[in-house]
Amino acid sequence: MERILTGAKLVECFSQNKDELIIVFEKDQHYIPIKAHLLSTFSCLAFPWDFHRARKNSIDLFPEITGRTVEAIQQFENERSFAFHFGDEQSLLFKMHGNKSNIILFNGDEKTLFKNSLPGDEQIVLGEMDRAIDFSKPAFEKNIHSLKKLYFTFGEVVWQYRKEKGFYDQPLNQQWEMISDTLQKLNSPTFFQTKLNNEIIFSLLPVGEILKESTNPMEAVTDFFYAYTQTHSLSTEKDKAIGMLTSKLKASQSFLNKTTSKLKDLKIENTYKIWADLLMANLYSIPERAKKISLPDFQDPSRQIEIPLSETLSPQLNAERYYRKSKNHQIEINRLEESIQNKSEEIKSLEQQLAELQQSTHLKELRQYVEKFGLEKKPQEEVIFLPYRAIEFQGFQIWIGKNSKANDELTLKHSYKEDLWLHAKDVAGSHVLIKYKSGKPFPKEVIERGAQLAAHFSKRKNESLCPVAYTQKKFVRKRKGDPAGAVVVEKETVILVKPIGV
Repeated sequence: MERILTGAKLVECFSQNKDELIIVFEKDQHYIPIKAHLLSTFSCLAFPWDFHRARKNSIDLFPEITGRTVEAIQQFENERSFAFHFGDEQSLLFKMHGNKSNIILFNGDEKTLFKNSLPGDEQIVLGEMDRAIDFSKPAFEKNIHSLKKLYFTFGEVVWQYRKEKGFYDQPLNQQWEMISDTLQKLNSPTFFQTKLNNEIIFSLLPVGEILKESTNPMEAVTDFFYAYTQTHSLSTEKDKAIGMLTSKLKASQSFLNKTTSKLKDLKIENTYKIWADLLMANLYSIPERAKKISLPDFQDPSRQIEIPLSETLSPQLNAERYYRKSKNHQIEINRLEESIQNKSEEIKSLEQQLAELQQSTHLKELRQYVEKFGLEKKPQEEVIFLPYRAIEFQGFQIWIGKNSKANDELTLKHSYKEDLWLHAKDVAGSHVLIKYKSGKPFPKEVIERGAQLAAHFSKRKNESLCPVAYTQKKFVRKRKGDPAGAVVVEKETVILVKPIGV
């Protein structure tokens, strides 16, 4: 970056979402964009040679340095941070600290944070960011049991690399040689895009399953950025879609098991026809008005079957009643068998969908499957909670406030001056509006109905007659400081009605 961007002019700096900043430099009539992706789960820089700024949802940032030229680029010693220096005490710091990554503009004594959610970054001092590490052999030998603390810039990948090379099984001198070799590789690196622990990572050491390698750092990290984001998106969306299908499959299987069990019980317990046949075979031996009767089983005459009877029905009508129940019983069996067949076919289809989803290896292909199987999470329709309940009477809309706060909203925000406003006289209750219809006067019956509702939704709802005041909405006003639901009414008319609800 020092070779390419020193002397470049910053021409544009903008954000299209809260976790991403795009900075565009211009040098020798060429544009050089930097995309800083600062999610809490993944922070990375990319250098796309082509970019498009969205027409909407885009905001310019750090205008103080727009048009300024990069005089120097500073990499802080043993720090995951670097800065562009523009002169006049203006610097742009890139602090690449994982989930605490941020970009900070230093403008004299003032600081502007890209991510205001990290207020501790206000305390950063550029001149104090370098961190020393003693890479000498004596320091190595002294700290042989706390090397991770000594070499704090070595991440887990470095120690994984050393472990793969058998570092911990070597004598002290051989371990020092391996550390020296690691330092040499880190200072003159090849850049690897590799798969380690089933995740794509960017490494300066050849660990895990090497996918790509390069000697151009800007191209390598950009290629890694797009590979990681695409793979991560594929994994995230795939897990989500598979989770939805698995839940559907689990619910369908549970339904199938319960229905199959119910069907089995119904087939075993289908005794209504047996009872009806026994009654018909023994009509003349059954006493009238009997509540139950015991009759010998057709299959085993030594066994008696007890049959409940309705004493208000004759033996023949009791038999007919059980024949009807038997018929309904069979209808239920047929319905359950149909449900089982349909659900079995649905499970087979879900299992096939799940197999296709699991085999998808590209994001585009996965999204086609998600659309094909109807797995998109549809945005929930916004539920609008109205402050009133509404009824219609003789073609007129009558709106009734739900509580004191809703009364204010109904009267002040959902009414027109021509509407008729009603309220039970001298007691707490709902505001009621009869909505005005152009060119039509309010009929007497409609006014009475509105008054009945105002009386019912008030403290006088249990009285035999209730006085209700009504007037046009334009004669109702609210004074500043009045409690919720309280209004001042002018030019009112009072009517006596019986409280009647909806």
